[in-house]
Amino acid sequence: RVARRVKALARTKKISANRVVVDLIEAGLEAQEREKKRFFDMADRLVRSSDPEQQKQLKEDLARMTFGE
Repeated sequence: RVARRVKALARTKKISANRVVVDLIEAGLEAQEREKKRFFDMADRLVRSSDPEQQKQLKEDLARMTFGE
């Protein structure tokens, strides 16, 4: 099923299936880095915040990022 989608993407973009796989891996790694940065930015905001309501929201958001919905 995945191989079929990769081949379809390759045909659509007129590139090799290997290139599609590399592009997908790179996109996944970049997304992971963005999510990591977002997490640490949010944790930093939590540490710096003095507003209890904002702290509560940030804690909930961090918990959701860590443990899921």
